[in-house]
Amino acid sequence: MTLPAAAASAEYAQPSGTAPAPFPFGPVRRLEGRGVAVIGNDIDTDRIIPARFLKCVSFEGLAAGAFADDRRELGGAHPFDRPEHQGATILVVKGNFGCGSSREHAPQALMRWGIRALIGESFAEIFFGNCLALGIPCLSASATDVAALQRTIAAAPQTRLALDLETLQVGLMPGADGLEAGGSDGRRETQQMALQLNEGPRSMLVSGQWDGTSQLVSHDVELQAAAARLPYLSGFAG
Repeated sequence: MTLPAAAASAEYAQPSGTAPAPFPFGPVRRLEGRGVAVIGNDIDTDRIIPARFLKCVSFEGLAAGAFADDRRELGGAHPFDRPEHQGATILVVKGNFGCGSSREHAPQALMRWGIRALIGESFAEIFFGNCLALGIPCLSASATDVAALQRTIAAAPQTRLALDLETLQVGLMPGADGLEAGGSDGRRETQQMALQLNEGPRSMLVSGQWDGTSQLVSHDVELQAAAARLPYLSGFAG
């Protein structure tokens, strides 16, 4: 059987169709971008990034593997392949997203495709932690609000989502797809929805403490001093 062109090229697709946003760095307090919705509960890490992509030496090429099997099966109809969702940065999912194996390649693939935050009913614990280690917040919302967000993204893909990790709110700002609403002063109307995130992860994100590498670099003087006191790093001198 010959695969459709879109399906045949899914494994080698470009991430999100545009230049991805910069990788997370420092405090993560507010994020704004268009959404992309993936339907279904219990989407496991093998669907997010199939096992054959785990043979990579580095994470650099993993964007091509994000949902590779689902995209191949749907022949270009998967949300990650739809032209209206290229450049989206906020992934909206259902319940128990990221379950299954603990592979850290799953959030790496999503990040390298362009995802910078997730909103869902619930997340598997290890997947949540792997996302946190990359500075990607996994924010929970009610089933009703998640369903409403997914419907909005499907009907009006240019809608922009504005996430605020300090107030734990997401604002929906209609985009330039014919559904934009405005008041008499020309400002866009914004619908607000509540989000949930435990205080520990929220504090790590808004303070920048999620970024272990940056924290090490910021304490370089102390690290060098400690290293100088360790005989196995100072050549056992003296």
